[in-house]
Amino acid sequence: MKGFYIELEKIQKIFTTIDFSRNQFVGEIPNLIGRLKSLHGLNFSHNKLSGSIPPSLGNLSNLEWLDLSSNELVGGIPVQLADLTFLESLNLAHNKLVGPIPGGKQFNTFANDSYIGNVGLCGVPLSKTCNNEQEQPPSPRNAQQAEDDGFDWKFIWMGYISGLVIGISIGYIVLSSGKFDHWFSQWAGRRIWHKPNARLRGRRN
Repeated sequence: MKGFYIELEKIQKIFTTIDFSRNQFVGEIPNLIGRLKSLHGLNFSHNKLSGSIPPSLGNLSNLEWLDLSSNELVGGIPVQLADLTFLESLNLAHNKLVGPIPGGKQFNTFANDSYIGNVGLCGVPLSKTCNNEQEQPPSPRNAQQAEDDGFDWKFIWMGYISGLVIGISIGYIVLSSGKFDHWFSQWAGRRIWHKPNARLRGRRN
């Protein structure tokens, strides 16, 4: 009854229609709803339900109408709902659903009114098209590969810069110590001394 807190430990499977609308319910839609395969109608509209739409609703093979509108449901629309071949009426309006709308079968018969108020949804029948690059996150393998590549380049640049700094520092120390002038004088003297001698030996021969 409305206004009373009732904990349902077991739901009779003989129900063909369940209307839980406008009860200020909070929390998530229980997965066990998917066991009620005799259901023809399910209404959870105008509550404060959160979480995602359970994929188990795709097991309700006899379901003809489903109303989950005016809640706070998030996530995407389960593709399992496209298998409900008897579904004639669907209302997911005014939630926080995102992602592409499943295509095929009964979903091709639903109009924009079924999804209005979900700014994150895209695809037919909405005018907002889905961008595959935005909707599909990169695979873990590609993400890891990109991370590894960035990791390698970072260390290569660090090694290059460190080597450059060390080389400049050593050069400065050598130049400032005075040993470089002594070494250069000896090297230049040997070069100048050997060249005239080589020319004199050539003339004597």
